[in-house]
Amino acid sequence: MAASMLISILITFLVIVLVLYLVQRLPLDGRIRQIVQIIVILIGIVSLLKYLAVF
Repeated sequence: MAASMLISILITFLVIVLVLYLVQRLPLDGRIRQIVQIIVILIGIVSLLKYLAVF
C-alpha cells in the first residue's frame, strides 16, 4: 500500500514538473505564463494532498 502511494506521488510530481516545463516553452506573455504556472502548482498541491489523504 505504501509503495503504490509513493509511486503515485512520484508520478504526480513528475507530471507537474513536465507541465511547468511545457508552459515555459509556450509563446505566451509573461503575465499569462505566470498565472498558468500558479494554477498548475495549485492543482499539483491539491492532488498531492489528495494522495496523502488530507482531503
